[in-house]
Amino acid sequence: MTDRRLIDDLMVGAVEVLPEGALEAKLALAEREGRPLRVKLGVDPTAPDIHLGHTVVLNRLRQFQDAGHTAVLIIGDYTARIGDPSGRSKTRPRLDGAVIDANAQTYKDQAFLILDQDPAKLDLRYNGEWLEPLTMEQLFEITATTTVARILERDDFAKRWAAHQPISMLEMLYPFAQGYDSVAVEADIELGGTDQVFNLFMGRDLQSYFGQEPQAIMTLDILPGTDGTERMSKSTGNYIGVTEDPRDMYGKVMSIPDDVMLTYYRLLTPHHADELARLESDFKGGAVNPRDLKARLAREIITRLRGAEAAAAAEEHFDSVFRRHESAADLQELALEAGDLEDGGAVFLPAVLQRWFGQTRGEWRRRIEQGGVSLDGEPVSDLAVPAAALAGKHLKAGKSAAAQGVIQGL
Repeated sequence: MTDRRLIDDLMVGAVEVLPEGALEAKLALAEREGRPLRVKLGVDPTAPDIHLGHTVVLNRLRQFQDAGHTAVLIIGDYTARIGDPSGRSKTRPRLDGAVIDANAQTYKDQAFLILDQDPAKLDLRYNGEWLEPLTMEQLFEITATTTVARILERDDFAKRWAAHQPISMLEMLYPFAQGYDSVAVEADIELGGTDQVFNLFMGRDLQSYFGQEPQAIMTLDILPGTDGTERMSKSTGNYIGVTEDPRDMYGKVMSIPDDVMLTYYRLLTPHHADELARLESDFKGGAVNPRDLKARLAREIITRLRGAEAAAAAEEHFDSVFRRHESAADLQELALEAGDLEDGGAVFLPAVLQRWFGQTRGEWRRRIEQGGVSLDGEPVSDLAVPAAALAGKHLKAGKSAAAQGVIQGL
């Protein structure tokens, strides 16, 4: 692989690399010095499980490993005690140490589904190793490197300040803690989401202060959730967990809107940049069926995380239930009634969804409009559907078997 191709591959899904030209410069430095780059990713174990959105930066870290560089994965057992304020409109609740430790173990296990665990390619660290022993004098020295005014410039703090919402002094320490991680591990490059820019630059500043060459910063795009609109998040329910049943993972990938499918390919698969360009050309030119592309995407994601056998079984399950309309044992029968028919023989979906699964018609209208209801794996776009078009179809209106079933005709 040429350096140019490597750079093109590493830039797939990247929003920016700062300073400009820093990636090329760091790769050239590694070649001159005959050593691998130390590429840092810090993660706070604030939850026990991760979803595909979290794997975007892990995938990039693996790409650096495959190119011969060292992944420095920092489990933030200490920064999690503060809580990253990035993107937050209010102070995070503090977590118990035992919860953080338990989360750290599961997070590490799930990250290892993606990363190469060869000790020559992975340096796994916990930042309590260097943050816990800091003395007050050392903390004074670190915090003296910047001003309160600069800390308040960060977007999330600025918004809360303008809205007269509280900002704790503890939160203000978070950028210093994350930045000092870069000093402790002597990072050459740090990866992060677009909401992490302030923290990443703090790492550069502290490295310069302590006499180190400042790290390059690579920010990566945010993965949309299964609704194709909001970022993937457990709080909104539009996520795909890396430890979910492969059958559910497959079905969720097949449910994503066509217009975000290429984003999933860019952020979640290891295809080279030129391969992705050909795939995009085929898709936009109509040379390939979107359903087939999504099926390939689902197979690749599951194969990488759970193995080829699990991917094949998930695909067979999906085909038997959604394509061949063979009802699975765990799917309930959803009966249409004569009273469901409106003029013209159409069925008003929010009404029957309310009868079958509860909640309000307004809630089901919103879910349909957001692509959260599907028939045979295809999102429903109309609120009223001919009854004849519903019979025998597999309807999915939620993540569990309780919110899906096979529709029985009149």
